[in-house]
Amino acid sequence: MSALKGKVAVVTGASTPSGIGLAIAKRFAQAGATLFLVADRTREQLDAARAACLAQEGCGPVETALLDLGAPGQAEDMIRLADERFGRVDVLVNNAGIRAPYDFGSYTRDVFDRVLAVNLASAFFASQAAIPVMRRGGGGRIIHIASQMGRVAGPRAALYGMTKAALIHLTKSMALELCRDNITVNSLSPGPIATQPLKDMGMRSMRELFEAPSSEEAPPSGELPDWNSQQLGKLPIGRLGQVDEVADVALYLAAGSPSFLMGQDVVVDGGYLLE
Repeated sequence: MSALKGKVAVVTGASTPSGIGLAIAKRFAQAGATLFLVADRTREQLDAARAACLAQEGCGPVETALLDLGAPGQAEDMIRLADERFGRVDVLVNNAGIRAPYDFGSYTRDVFDRVLAVNLASAFFASQAAIPVMRRGGGGRIIHIASQMGRVAGPRAALYGMTKAALIHLTKSMALELCRDNITVNSLSPGPIATQPLKDMGMRSMRELFEAPSSEEAPPSGELPDWNSQQLGKLPIGRLGQVDEVADVALYLAAGSPSFLMGQDVVVDGGYLLE
C-alpha cells in the first residue's frame, strides 16, 4: 500500500465525482503518493477531489490546479506548477478527455479543434513538459488514458476514436524514444465503464452506449439501470466495468509494472474486444 510513497503523481481530469480520474487519484493516494490534481470543471469539485484523496490513509500532500488543458500552454503550465510545488514529477496520468457525438459530415472545425486539443494535444504537450523533470529525477511513468474506441469503430465516434487511436500510437512512439531515460510509457484503454453517460443510456443497446459523452465523465451515487441479459450478454463478463477496476490497472502501470512493459495499450473492457 506504499508503492508510491515519496512519488509525485500528476493526474488530469481528476475532479469528476466517482469518475475514472478521481478513482485513479484515490488509488494513488492509498499507495502513498503525493498528488497534483488538475481539472477544468469547478473549484468546488476539485476541492472535493482533494478532500477525497486526503481521506485515504497514507496519502501524501495534495495540491490542485484549475486549468483548461485544451488551451495552448496550459499543459506545460501544469507540469511547471507541479514541479515548483514538489520539486519533481514521477508519474503523469493523462486522463482528461471529451467526446463530441456527431454524425460524420456534421463536425465543425471548432469541435474538431477542441476535441483534438483536449484529448490529444494536452497529453502530447504535458508529456513533453514532463520529460526534463522526469529525467532530472532519474525516470518516471507516463500513462495515457485512451479508450477501446481507439481500436474499434462506433456510431458518432469518428473524432473521439481517432484521437484515442492517435494516443495509442503516441504511447508507442514515446516509449521507443524514452525507455533509455528510464521513462516508461503505456496507455490504458477502458471499455464500457459504469459512469454517468452509460447509466443515462438506460435500456439502449451496447453499441448505442458509445454515442454517449466521454466515459471519463462520472456517475452520481446510485445503482445501474436494470440492464437486460441480452444487452449485457454482449460483454462476456456480463456486466459493466467499475472505475476502481480501471484505477487498479493504473496503479500497476504507475508502480508495479516492470520497465520491460513498455509501449503497450492495456485494454480493460470485460472481454468486449474478444469477439
